[in-house]
Amino acid sequence: MDFQTLISSSQLHEAHPLITVPDTWSQGRTVFGGLSAALMLKHMYLRINDDSRKLLSFNCNFVAPLLSETPFTISTKILRSGKNVTQVETIIEQNELTCLVSLACFGVERQSSVNVPAHETPAKLNQSINPKQTLQYIEGLFPAFIQNIDLNLQHGAMPFSGATTTEIHGWMKFKGEEKGNLNELHVLALADAWPPTLLQLCNSPSPASTVSWYIEFLQPLASNDSQWLGYQVSTHQAGGGYGTEDAKIFSQTGELIALSRQTVAVFDS
Repeated sequence: MDFQTLISSSQLHEAHPLITVPDTWSQGRTVFGGLSAALMLKHMYLRINDDSRKLLSFNCNFVAPLLSETPFTISTKILRSGKNVTQVETIIEQNELTCLVSLACFGVERQSSVNVPAHETPAKLNQSINPKQTLQYIEGLFPAFIQNIDLNLQHGAMPFSGATTTEIHGWMKFKGEEKGNLNELHVLALADAWPPTLLQLCNSPSPASTVSWYIEFLQPLASNDSQWLGYQVSTHQAGGGYGTEDAKIFSQTGELIALSRQTVAVFDS
């Protein structure tokens, strides 16, 4: 089952849909975080039902493991919808436990004399994508969801390699031909596909998980979804089993489209 099929499920039109994600989209025993976040965002869009309100920011806390092959419910509450801004909360529950909580902000575009273009361009990111640098999925070595996504690593290191760099630069896209254009749902899911940069500092296999994730969307993405998205991320600080990493997401033509920050827990002791 591909990404587009999952986020297009008719069940998401229900007020409290009951969803099950196959283990082909798992990350260990849990559902791939990017997919669960995208399902929450899609439910928000359907509840707001207003195309004039564009996604400005999305914040997600991963409270408890969300198991694949196990039904869970999605509930969305519009906290406030003003003239310009709508604030929304979505919760995923499974087995009577809260697993994920997200808050998102949607805004109506208005006329303004303030205009600061996103001039930043990808650094260390070669726009000529070499297929030989695309990671080949190996069952048992990579999380199952990677079989649905292409990651083209250009700068950085593999997890558990004992590297000294905390950076990753590369390209990402869904496998196969998706219908329609890329939108914020695709960006959100793909932005969580790369392993935390803390893992490449580890000398041996070590569990890690995202605790909280905040992503801001700077401008619409107008490109065909068969193209790649650029990703640059680095860890600014880590200690005591936690680290903070910042990422930038670019279109294939070099426009900065989103900024992301994650707090990651690593269990390497």
